[in-house]
Amino acid sequence: MVKDEQGVIIEIIENNIAKIKVGRHNECKNCGACPGDNSLVIEAKNPIGAKIGQRISFQMKDTNMLMAAFVVYIIPLVAVVVGVLVGQVIAKSFGYSVRGFQIGGGIVTFILSLINIIKFEKFAHNNDKMQPVITQIIK
Repeated sequence: MVKDEQGVIIEIIENNIAKIKVGRHNECKNCGACPGDNSLVIEAKNPIGAKIGQRISFQMKDTNMLMAAFVVYIIPLVAVVVGVLVGQVIAKSFGYSVRGFQIGGGIVTFILSLINIIKFEKFAHNNDKMQPVITQIIK
């Protein structure tokens, strides 16, 4: 499913990519992950050649937003739980203090999940199928 959004172009950068200032909708206001109260800036492909200052409509795939939310929120939580459990198993098998290994395992897997988020961000930024696309200029 594709979601249509509106915004204003604030900058055109290389390779026909535009930076768009987008007003937040209810999902964004509830999340609060991005800085600022009323708007955020995203990058989108600009195949129609829209110019700075124009109000535009762009499309984002819901599956991309869900995948990003899963990678950013769910995977780190699961990673920490797995790290704690693995730390517990290692500590018991070697006869060490369980709590220290649980904490260490949770920290290590959380850091690994942060590295995964950084890699996903680079992948999503370079993948044409995951980027929003400007579809029309609003008069």
